[in-house]
Amino acid sequence: MIKRALPVTVMTLLLLAAWYVGAAWLNWPQAAETLTRAGKPAEFADVLAQAYAMKRPILPTPDQVVAELWNSLTGYAPTSPRNLLFHTWVTAEAALTGLAMGLALGILLAAGIVYTRTLEASLLPWVIASQTIPILAIAPMIVVILGNIGLTGLLPKAVICMYLCFFPITVGMVKGLRSADPLWLDLMRTYSASGMRAFWSLRLPASMPFLFASLKVSVAISVVGAIVGELPTGGQAGLGARLLSGSYYGQTVQIWAALIMASLLSVALIAVVRGLELVLLGRAGVR
Repeated sequence: MIKRALPVTVMTLLLLAAWYVGAAWLNWPQAAETLTRAGKPAEFADVLAQAYAMKRPILPTPDQVVAELWNSLTGYAPTSPRNLLFHTWVTAEAALTGLAMGLALGILLAAGIVYTRTLEASLLPWVIASQTIPILAIAPMIVVILGNIGLTGLLPKAVICMYLCFFPITVGMVKGLRSADPLWLDLMRTYSASGMRAFWSLRLPASMPFLFASLKVSVAISVVGAIVGELPTGGQAGLGARLLSGSYYGQTVQIWAALIMASLLSVALIAVVRGLELVLLGRAGVR
């Protein structure tokens, strides 16, 4: 246990040290100017203290971000727009909805590609090409198009998440569905098993490790998609809206707190996927 925790602890301390050094370096000119305007001597210790105590720093320190998180999470009700949990839930709702849609689409496309060679030759290149379009370019178009037909709110953000996360699921499931043992497939053909029977009894179980590997990637991407989807909508809720309002008013501490919360959300969702993987694959005897 100690051997596993030691590298993580050392790396965390190094990152924190680099963060504090970077905050001092970036905030130094503004801190020195503040002291000069106040008529105080710009000595090293005073400038350093000012650089670490600015209300609107260029780069906030870790303790400022932690204090902002603590004040937001404990100072207001979870349903208050001032609480980051409220915004995190809005983003998580869009991310999970988009992940579910991407999961359904990815499995459907993978099954079609595996069972129909025509689709493999015609559809798979377009699936790959779809990921070359920058999401920042396509997200506003999705919001505008769906808004013109009366679809607003959660659905446009979920569609953006689906667009991002269906690709790794499709690729992973194609590989997984084809990983079934050929001898077992021949045996099922010997017993005149239908293609659907082979899919549910052999191909789908064999693809589960590949599916969960793809889901770990997709669930993190879906959080990014949800945040990106919140930017062009101009909404008042969600971590993306929190980032946008922080950038408007120069609240860099608020921006970093929202970023840390988004990272924690991704870690939590990946942990849930990992837990489901251990339970389901453990019961199936997969290591």
